[in-house]
Amino acid sequence: MSFDLETAANPKGLRRVAIDPVSRVEGHGKVTILLDEQQRVQQVRLHIVEFRGFEKFIEGRPYWEVPVMVQRLCGICPVSHQLAASKAMDRVVGARPVTRSAEKIRRLMHYGQVMQSHALHFFYLASPDLLFGFDSEVDLRNIVGVAQAYPDIAKQGILLRKFGQELIRATSGKRIHGTGSIPGGMNRYVSQADRDMLYRDVDQMTGWAADAVDIAKQLHAQNPALYDSFGSFRSNMLSLVRADGAMDLYDGVLRARDADGGIIFDGASDQDYMSLIEEETRPWTYMKFPHLRSLGRDTGWYRVGPLARVQNCDFIPSPLAEAQRKEFVDWGKGSPVHATLAYHWARMIEVLHAVEVIKDLLDDPDILQGELMASGERRAGGVGIIEAPRGTLIHDYRVNADDLVTHCNLIVSTTHNNQAMNEAVRSVAREYLDGQRLTEGLLNRIEIAIRAFDPCLSCATHALGRMPLDVVLLGPGGEPFDHMTKSHDGEVMRHSPAGMGAMA
Repeated sequence: MSFDLETAANPKGLRRVAIDPVSRVEGHGKVTILLDEQQRVQQVRLHIVEFRGFEKFIEGRPYWEVPVMVQRLCGICPVSHQLAASKAMDRVVGARPVTRSAEKIRRLMHYGQVMQSHALHFFYLASPDLLFGFDSEVDLRNIVGVAQAYPDIAKQGILLRKFGQELIRATSGKRIHGTGSIPGGMNRYVSQADRDMLYRDVDQMTGWAADAVDIAKQLHAQNPALYDSFGSFRSNMLSLVRADGAMDLYDGVLRARDADGGIIFDGASDQDYMSLIEEETRPWTYMKFPHLRSLGRDTGWYRVGPLARVQNCDFIPSPLAEAQRKEFVDWGKGSPVHATLAYHWARMIEVLHAVEVIKDLLDDPDILQGELMASGERRAGGVGIIEAPRGTLIHDYRVNADDLVTHCNLIVSTTHNNQAMNEAVRSVAREYLDGQRLTEGLLNRIEIAIRAFDPCLSCATHALGRMPLDVVLLGPGGEPFDHMTKSHDGEVMRHSPAGMGAMA
């Protein structure tokens, strides 16, 4: 992490602090903070500065290529994109529902993905701050430092993640960018050897997952004033739930709650998401800002991910995780928990739930045999929604009569959380930086707030927005030869090489 204290080039004469890049997250982003002469915070923004055009890359490709292509959005959560795209294309080929064997193998793959991704985030990326303290030495705040000071915790985190990766390999063919899930179902079973190997270790994983929940819970209990207030703000929440209100990370209907826990909508079909969610762009970031249409942009933004899911569902359909969910909900004393750092506690509850589901699926003969493919009446498009580790993931496609994709819209988990992450960094900046002499530890608090969401910034920057450009063409001697700019609203201007203003 580096920070820049140069005077911002703006009419207010404010000083600009830039955290660039934000560390220990997937992808590249930065935070800018504008301070006045008294060091008072005037503006804080999270900028996503990568640009990736996946919504356009997909157009013109055969639909059956899409589940494999979209995995390249990310090396951390490729399974989530593969399955969301597969679910959308299931509708295109009329395979709704897929066969029992195909769904169970997909679920096994997905819960393995949730498990390994959550373990990666908590133990590798977040735990250095939580275990050593926000102001600890920079050299300690990494997985190596954790391994030296807390070897048992580090070992458990590494092996929990490894187990999840082995599940992905067994179901999809590879740990990263596999090919198991395809439109209409699956192209492979779980082998008996893989099933036996995984089942042998699943009880140990259950114990370690329960230990991880205890670690997160104890951190809250040891310092409730910090964990309840740090980056805290009220917001709506969105997730999938099963038809009976249970947590379901693979399939379900859409439910949204307001900041008091009241239902905004429930039982909404994934195919109708566009009637519920609207997206907008802003000039200072490539990541879009979704909000609930019924509430509008000012009050309709929301959170997704573990913190939302654990509170949005009525119950978790596995006994150990459900007991932990009840304890988590009780922490709020009758009100929803809005603490940003509570994401970590909720995330570990989901790891425990994932391991419980995985054990049941490994004991199911349908993952070893049965029909893998289904088909039916062709459709011109479809929507696939899944609860990725970071939150609700939406894939929406249209396919023409030549089997080519003509439209693609993706709303990834981190995009849903965009406004919430900005609210979190503003809250932290105003609480800890306002009027203070800046230090690395204080700026680290900004990053801790962002990391709590486990953002995947590469996934979130797929959108084709209006990219501002400033292009200068130099002559052979290095002198300016031509100069054109395009603003965020699409206005193109040609400037004189000597900087004498706009040219016709």
